[in-house]
Amino acid sequence: MVEHALVTTAFTLDGYKIVRQLGLVRGITVRSRSIIGNIGAGIQILFGGNITLYQELCERARQDAYVIMIQHANQMGANAVIGMRYDANEVATGATEVLAYGTAVVVEKA
Repeated sequence: MVEHALVTTAFTLDGYKIVRQLGLVRGITVRSRSIIGNIGAGIQILFGGNITLYQELCERARQDAYVIMIQHANQMGANAVIGMRYDANEVATGATEVLAYGTAVVVEKA
């Protein structure tokens, strides 16, 4: 598990000043639903409420994309990511791309 303490959706970090912007970083993963997963989710849909099989798939995809983004930032020499966002698109029937992106920066305590 890769962890990065300084990741924010804001464009500033309280208590820090940005000393260098390194550019865009991103993490992309593409996930598909298995036939078994679709059947299980279909059963959950019949009963209504939270569809936990899809929820877990989405959460796993977001986490994977986030980790890849952090690895990319680390490779660039960043110690923080600002303006972090997620995006998702269906790239084929049953296959979804999840993108985590932001701006890699070097910060120091203000």
